[in-house]
Amino acid sequence: MSTAQEIRATLEPVLAPLGLVVEDVSVSPAGKRRMVRVLVDCDISDLDVDDTASAVPPLSLDAVADATRAVSDELDASDVMGQSPYVLEVSSPGVGRPLASRDQLRRQVGRLVEVVHQNGTDTGRLTEVGSDSLTLEIPATKKVPARHVTLALDSVQRGTVQVEFKRPGTTADDAVDDAPDDAPDDTHDSDETSALEGDH
Repeated sequence: MSTAQEIRATLEPVLAPLGLVVEDVSVSPAGKRRMVRVLVDCDISDLDVDDTASAVPPLSLDAVADATRAVSDELDASDVMGQSPYVLEVSSPGVGRPLASRDQLRRQVGRLVEVVHQNGTDTGRLTEVGSDSLTLEIPATKKVPARHVTLALDSVQRGTVQVEFKRPGTTADDAVDDAPDDAPDDTHDSDETSALEGDH
C-alpha cells in the first residue's frame, strides 16, 4: 500500500467512534517536511435505507477539531508516518469538490447542486438521493416551468454544490454562508479546517 492508503487504513477505525469517515488522504512534500491532508465527513451508514430526503448537517468546527486530535494522536502512536516530520491538516470537503459517490451526494440533500450526467447538465435543488437515483427540483425559467428531474446514479458523472449565501428555509440568525474552496475558514460552512503544525 502507498503511504496515503496506509494512513487511511490506520485512521478509519479511530474516526468511526466519532461518527466520521475518511473521504480522502493526500501526502505531499512541504520543504523538509511532508503535508498530510485528511478529509473527513459524516458517517451516514446508519441512516435508514428509506430515508432518502432528510438533510445531513455539515460538520462543525468542533467536530473537525475532535477529528484532528484523534488523527494526530493515532499518527503519533503508530509508525505509519515513519521518522520524518510532517504537518497535519484535517478538514471537511469544501464547496466545489466533485461529488462522485452516492454517500457524497446524499449528504448534500437540500442544497443547490449542478449534476453532470450522460445526457447533459442540470442544476437544481437536490431533494432526494436513493439507492440508485437522485431527484433535482429545477426552478422555472422564462421559457420552462419548474420541474423535477430524476436521474439514475449510474448516469451521474459528478455533482458540484453551488454557492448560496442564504439557502431557503434558513433565517437571518441561523443562515450559514457558503463559499468556494479558497474562502477563509470562518465563512465556510462545509470546509472547516484544523491544522497542527510542528514536528510530528
